[in-house]
Amino acid sequence: MTEEKKPNNLGTQISSPEKAEKGKEPLMQPKPEDIEKVKAKLENLKKKIIKKYPFTVSLSLLPANSFPIFEEDEQIPQEEIAKKPLHLMLIIPEEQYKNLPKIKPEIIGIVKEVKENVWIHIKTPVDVFNYGLDSKYEFVEAIGVSFPLHDKGFLGALRVAVIHKSLVLRKFEKYVASYVIGGSLVRGTADKTSDVDTFVIIDDTDVKRMPRIELLEKLRGIIFDYIREANAMAGIKNILNVQVYLLTDFWQGVKDAHPVFFTFIRDGVPLYDRGTFLPWKLLLKMGKIKPSPEAIDLFMKSGEQTKEMVNRRLMDAMIDIYYGVITPTQAMMMLAGEAPPVPKTMAEDVKKILVDKEKLMSEKELKTLEKAVRYFKDYEHGKLKEISGHEIEALLKESEEYIKNLKKLREKLEKSVQEKSAENLYKEVFGLLKTLFGDKPHPELIKEFDKELVKKAKIQERFLTILKNLEESKKKIKEGKLDAKATENVKKDAYDLIKSLVEYAQRKDLIKSSKDVIEISYSGRKAELYLMGEENFLIERETIRKFKDNKLVKSDRKELEAALQKHKEKLGHKIPGEIFAILQKELGSFELVI
Repeated sequence: MTEEKKPNNLGTQISSPEKAEKGKEPLMQPKPEDIEKVKAKLENLKKKIIKKYPFTVSLSLLPANSFPIFEEDEQIPQEEIAKKPLHLMLIIPEEQYKNLPKIKPEIIGIVKEVKENVWIHIKTPVDVFNYGLDSKYEFVEAIGVSFPLHDKGFLGALRVAVIHKSLVLRKFEKYVASYVIGGSLVRGTADKTSDVDTFVIIDDTDVKRMPRIELLEKLRGIIFDYIREANAMAGIKNILNVQVYLLTDFWQGVKDAHPVFFTFIRDGVPLYDRGTFLPWKLLLKMGKIKPSPEAIDLFMKSGEQTKEMVNRRLMDAMIDIYYGVITPTQAMMMLAGEAPPVPKTMAEDVKKILVDKEKLMSEKELKTLEKAVRYFKDYEHGKLKEISGHEIEALLKESEEYIKNLKKLREKLEKSVQEKSAENLYKEVFGLLKTLFGDKPHPELIKEFDKELVKKAKIQERFLTILKNLEESKKKIKEGKLDAKATENVKKDAYDLIKSLVEYAQRKDLIKSSKDVIEISYSGRKAELYLMGEENFLIERETIRKFKDNKLVKSDRKELEAALQKHKEKLGHKIPGEIFAILQKELGSFELVI
């Protein structure tokens, strides 16, 4: 069995990665190695022409395999053809057309003077585009791909359109109804920065299964991809604007005399046409393309809708300004350590934190925020139906000033946050040291830290340097002498120090709890002896007794917990020997279980 061949239509052509038929042989330029030779050969001729006619639009060398069509079209004598001259295309402005009888013999004189074997064709942009209107597309293509010797922008703009047309035809030649240029290029006002406007009309009448919207999007994707390739091949900076239409849609637009299509048909020049565009152009000139009553009503209605559209856009502008104020304000609240407030409570929260607490935002700035919020709330609740351009202008001006001040506020807030963070770390570190060594001045706490922890190898030596630098860093942060990176390093070191101090305190508590609680066994009973130096307790089940005045007296859990808390804050203590004499007296013979 042979494989069933898929029908060849536009849908399958879009999906196929292969390009369509290669078509005719492309117009050829000189080989790369010959380009510089040709350019040097014609340089003197070009200079003389440009000097004589500074208004010259472009001067270029036509492709070699296009010579015969120009020779035939202009009926060049056979004796001149036999000399095999190079054919140059000189484009002059349309307003110089009246001077052509004078320019032609002067050009012949210049050619004889430089003694070059060339034939110069003199045209205006109108002459070039008349080739397209006469369906002589090969002439326009030859001029478009000719090698430029001088160009003010016309030739480059035409070249990118011609190349793009060729790429589109190679892919969709069977389905391209028309490829048309328009805009400044056709009007004769194109320069080296002008956009190049083109229209591509694709015959979609054989598409049955693919939705038309999907078809149009796929066509645009492929045809737009060729724009980059055409620009690269043309070597110009002009932007190529391509409009892609389906034939059925275009017919509808023509029938309704839509202004876009009307202008396109009136001014456009085909670079390729399969009997579609030129008949439209002729019908338009004959006055046969007239808008339907429905089309007239539609466009009249568009005019009536202008005010509504403007009001909607002004309202959209107000919403954009609102979010332009709200979003960075939420960022400031987050920087202040708060959750980003919802728009409903935004003004109240900002007043509480940034105005009253941090004292960073002024009442004037707060009013701008409140104004933006009020406008948006009124819009949300249906109270605000329209807004004037004057109001938008005033709101925009205020919002710009607000954002400007918000940037300054950020710097102040970041500094404030850094100062508070440094202050909190400072307090936490020295608070831990006071817990370990008692309520002493900071210099003494640092000495105790060195003596009891660093020198006894209970904590790393590097933390002594961090501790000494902490107070100095705090001052530098407050004075704004530390940048964000240096501040983060200080925080990181402080967090490491706090972690080590906490771990040491936990180890100390564990050691103390194992040393200071001793189990006692006497007369077949057991009790626990809590030794804390000044206050000591004996606990047997629910009974708590305290050593006082050389005897055991009744106590309670509250007194025990208070003693334990006080005991935690001391590194060490001494146990009086009388404790064991009292135990002997009160309990009799006993044993310590260690």
